[in-house]
Amino acid sequence: MSGTDFLVHDDGDSVGVVVVEGVESGATLTGLEMESGKSVTMTALAAIPLGHKIALRDFKQGDTVLKYGHDIGKIVADAKAGDHIHVHNMKTKRW
Repeated sequence: MSGTDFLVHDDGDSVGVVVVEGVESGATLTGLEMESGKSVTMTALAAIPLGHKIALRDFKQGDTVLKYGHDIGKIVADAKAGDHIHVHNMKTKRW
């Protein structure tokens, strides 16, 4: 893949948002940290659909997920940097 594959909206975010289709497990992805303009490289550990989240760090059950600089939920199943983060391993803290 070339160009920007995922965006990190806030320097403190723990996930990025995939902005391309067809991300497969093992793909090397290039991310853009929007605040700093810095480039980030990750290896996808799973297929990740367009608009879904990629873990920027390892997570343990109970960890908080930050996106857009905000707490968007908690991890309910451990995940590694590069994993797909979605409803199978993250839940809202509201319920």
